[in-house]
Amino acid sequence: MGSLSPTCADLAYPGWVQPLISIIIIVGILISYLPQHIRIITRGTSFGISPWFVLLGTTSGTSAFVNILSFPKTAVDVGCCREVSGFACFAGLLGVVQLGMQWLCFFTILLLYVIYFPRATSSTDPTRSEDAAPEGQGPTYRTALAVTATCVFYTLLTAIISVALAMRRPSALEGWANFLGVFAAVLASIQYFPQIYTTWRIRGVGSLSIPMMCIQTPGGLLWAGSLAARTGIKGWSIWGVIVVTAVLQGVLLSMAVYFKYFGDSKSKQKDLDEDEQDGQANGAGEDASAGDASTMNPSSAATKRPSEETPLLQGE
Repeated sequence: MGSLSPTCADLAYPGWVQPLISIIIIVGILISYLPQHIRIITRGTSFGISPWFVLLGTTSGTSAFVNILSFPKTAVDVGCCREVSGFACFAGLLGVVQLGMQWLCFFTILLLYVIYFPRATSSTDPTRSEDAAPEGQGPTYRTALAVTATCVFYTLLTAIISVALAMRRPSALEGWANFLGVFAAVLASIQYFPQIYTTWRIRGVGSLSIPMMCIQTPGGLLWAGSLAARTGIKGWSIWGVIVVTAVLQGVLLSMAVYFKYFGDSKSKQKDLDEDEQDGQANGAGEDASAGDASTMNPSSAATKRPSEETPLLQGE
């Protein structure tokens, strides 16, 4: 391997414990988000998910990912790949992969949110048509498109600034990376407030995934605990944000479980109505007579059960 620089020597012999833990975290991040992706797709609607929760979560993940990409040490670690073995290079970049996986998973939620946005029904009541809902009662499809455009624009903007600084002013990269890290922490610490409000307002679970929160809430506390054990009380700014995020997610999880299983009859009926609509959407075409009846009397059918088809999924 030859003579190594002092910086690269630390990466040359990573052992197997730390890379294994990092790989487990990466797989855990993917597994924790999959239930949310699957729930939106199988239900065919993103009803019940706050657009501001999606906006804050996506921009927070983008900031954290661009932060680690822009950090000067990451460039040094990448440069060390020319001096160390392939496994050592892979192990040294697993931290980047972790944040990249988290960003990709949340960005997927953003895409599913806008694709399956329930335009035909009220955003606060799946049993009421959008036209019948009072104006300003909830987010509109225009809001969903604006959130998506903002997230895409922010991703491109941070990437362009990072590349420009790397080419023109490399000395400013560390300050830029630190700014993104603080910004990501602030967004992550407040991203659950809009979703908590939305869940309380609709008094139902909607398209939120309880299994996802069951995995991520204790996982976040364990992650914060491991960081606290490594950095001590002086590292509160690192693990403190994770604790706040996990606690807020725990509050959201408690609300979701309550409304799903222990709520009042109205909340339970709303969930039953949503599930019934999901079954009708997934089994469309199985009941031809119902379709004929709705054709003969469209106003009555629309009043009884509005469609939850989304604008990007409507074939005609």
